[in-house]
Amino acid sequence: MDNQTNPETNLQLDFLAIGDIVTDAFIRVNDAKVTADADGSNQMLCFKYGDKVPYESMEEIKAVGNSANAAVAAARFGLKSALLAHIGKDLQGAACVEELKKNNVQTQYIFTNEGFSTNYHYVLWYGVERTILVKHAAFPVSMPLIPTAPKMLYLSSLGDHTEAYHHEIATFIKEHPEMKVVFQPGTFQIKLGIEVLKDIYANTYAFFCNLEEAELITAYPAANMEKPAAEKVKDLAKALHALGPKLVFITDSIKGAYASDGTELWFMEIYPHDPYERTGAGDAFASTVSAALLMGKSLSEALRWGPINSMSVVQYVGAQKGLLTTEALNQYLMNAPADYQPKQI
Repeated sequence: MDNQTNPETNLQLDFLAIGDIVTDAFIRVNDAKVTADADGSNQMLCFKYGDKVPYESMEEIKAVGNSANAAVAAARFGLKSALLAHIGKDLQGAACVEELKKNNVQTQYIFTNEGFSTNYHYVLWYGVERTILVKHAAFPVSMPLIPTAPKMLYLSSLGDHTEAYHHEIATFIKEHPEMKVVFQPGTFQIKLGIEVLKDIYANTYAFFCNLEEAELITAYPAANMEKPAAEKVKDLAKALHALGPKLVFITDSIKGAYASDGTELWFMEIYPHDPYERTGAGDAFASTVSAALLMGKSLSEALRWGPINSMSVVQYVGAQKGLLTTEALNQYLMNAPADYQPKQI
């Protein structure tokens, strides 16, 4: 297993993201339909079984994934950012590394593995939404030696073979209490459950998930599902704070996002826009709010930053093309509606 060398390995990073890296192949389809239950739930993307389905276009987006997207977002803001991830010894892996370098993301913690293929996902893009066919390679992962802890560690999606790796990450986190930890759990991390990841939750500074994920993580009672959204979020935030996170952020798709500091709860609406393709909106919000807090912004300011980067990302195909620099984001802030402010609820 080889890593990508970097002369600044021993210098402190502002932002270190940990998580899988992948190439997304976006396949745009029109010959499909969406079905759902009578109440609009359980939406399904449907094709004719056994048929030849035409597609409109295909575009490869390299070096993406929740954590890779976060590392790029931080780099766009001028932070010293790196990604800790694994790739195969193949052309896709090499291309991912080059793409990270183009985006000013340091690659000293990208490890190349002989005999493995770099993660490659297929994204079925229909309308403004996407359905992703995923496969995570079972790389031999372990926590490397990191001479100087970063100011912020951002942990997100990893494959389903990484339980022991999570315990190593938790040990590193406990050894560096000065480090701000952000946790944006992926599918497998949610399936692992709070008991397995209790040491990570207990030492998390900022926690991000969407409303449905919060319900899964906290085993929210079915009897309470009909509560008004704000009341439900208060319950969920309280349950998540009890696990350890100091700040809890719960997104609710195009309706907006909630933030809790354990005492107060705020709602932040989306920045006005018409989406083109929604991949990466949640990653953009989480990483932008995190980076803003690291840069010394108040919680209120950070909440205004997040939806702007999400808005910009969904104007393009893929999760990174629309990520903004600080200057570009501030321009949107200057032109924001007068009522574009967090609202205490």
